[in-house]
Amino acid sequence: MGRDILVDGYNIIKNNASFQAVEARNFAAARDRLITQLVSRYRHTPHRVTVVFDGDGASEQVSHDRRIRIIFSRYNETADSVIARLAAEAQVADREVEMYSNDAEVQRSVARHGGEVHTTGQLTNKLNAPSRDVERRYRHRVAKRRQYGLDYAADPDEEPTYRSSKGGKKRRQ
Repeated sequence: MGRDILVDGYNIIKNNASFQAVEARNFAAARDRLITQLVSRYRHTPHRVTVVFDGDGASEQVSHDRRIRIIFSRYNETADSVIARLAAEAQVADREVEMYSNDAEVQRSVARHGGEVHTTGQLTNKLNAPSRDVERRYRHRVAKRRQYGLDYAADPDEEPTYRSSKGGKKRRQ
């Protein structure tokens, strides 16, 4: 069963160099980049992803973009308080929560409601990680190279070397 994934949007953007570079030119582009990366990471999962930004409207603004729920808090309400409220609602509904923010106050609030708390760095690592399929194929290739004694760390311009059954290197014949 899927879980609720809550993302403190501006906290992610402000704490990650790749988002900061985009944000310096265009804040909306940094938000779009974050949402696009969340879509790519979670599109084939049962998880419900919500990214929350600080807003300034008279009421809370909620929209959806490719299965990602986007919330802009209302004037005089922080994204942190929206995330805390969403975590409390998920606890009442008996749903698991996973939250990403470096803000200690929101981390404590979500933890009090039984949610898993993660840092912005952990989310950006997930966003930049290869897909499970690519990772599995990579590990398979490494295992096969080891199994057959291929020296995969060799210089690509040199003739390939192989390990003999006794552990020594041999040139391919």
